Amino acid sequence: MKNLFLLFLLLPVFLLGQSDEELAAVKAPIQLLFDGMRAGDSSMVRRAFHPGAHLQTAFLNRDGQPQLGDEEVENFIRAIGTPHEKIYNEQIWSYDIRIDGLLASAWTEYTFFLGDQLSHCGVNAFQLFKGADGWKISHITDTRRREDCPASAPDEAAAINALLDAWHKAAATADEEAFFGSMTTDGIYLGTDASERWLRDELRTWAKAAFERDTAWAFTPYGRQLYFSQNGQTAWFEENLETWMGPCRGSGILSKTEDGWKIRHYNLAVLVPNEKIQAFIEMVKG
Repeated sequence: MKNLFLLFLLLPVFLLGQSDEELAAVKAPIQLLFDGMRAGDSSMVRRAFHPGAHLQTAFLNRDGQPQLGDEEVENFIRAIGTPHEKIYNEQIWSYDIRIDGLLASAWTEYTFFLGDQLSHCGVNAFQLFKGADGWKISHITDTRRREDCPASAPDEAAAINALLDAWHKAAATADEEAFFGSMTTDGIYLGTDASERWLRDELRTWAKAAFERDTAWAFTPYGRQLYFSQNGQTAWFEENLETWMGPCRGSGILSKTEDGWKIRHYNLAVLVPNEKIQAFIEMVKG
């Protein structure tokens, strides 16, 4: 038996891509749950759960000791359906969904409002099972706190635009810490030359002399476009650049980290007009 277990561990693991349709299907019972809570409709809430589902809350008690509290799903559903004056309004700010076969997990940041009054916030950790009638919630563990609760969803596009603008400004003002601090430790920078592929700290070493000047390099971005993954944890972008080389295009990937958005990949390309491409080819051959 032990040998079989070790053999299982050595088998290759394949992570399959998650389509938008799959992610939407997993989100559906979660959204049904919160729509039912806002409507005070216990039948809607019940449809979101798999039979035998379990609810738990991780919290610190009054003595500061960690506790894991349990709640019966039927009691929770009954409370939703009991007439109440204030709407139970749980707002979800982000989704991080993982799927493997019949199992899915979803990590969601939330703020809970009683009517228009902020009550508490935290995260929900969902486990979901895909049965004959689709995805259902089998387990929820949440955290709850009253400090540092967001009252509205963060403007992620504004945060990314601010980061990228500050990153270009850091190069223009030779602010080494700000420039490299905007990248992940495993971030990659691709330059215009075929040899120019650096990890963040390799680029820092290569560009050391440039950042000792008043300006390392000055690129002016415009026409930026942003795109987001379904779970909101990854973004990618494209932007046009005015540079000393003429018109260029930058594109890249960002990851949402505990310290906010960071650049994980950046690709700088020189733009060559179609009518000049033949002359460019001859120049490169030469």
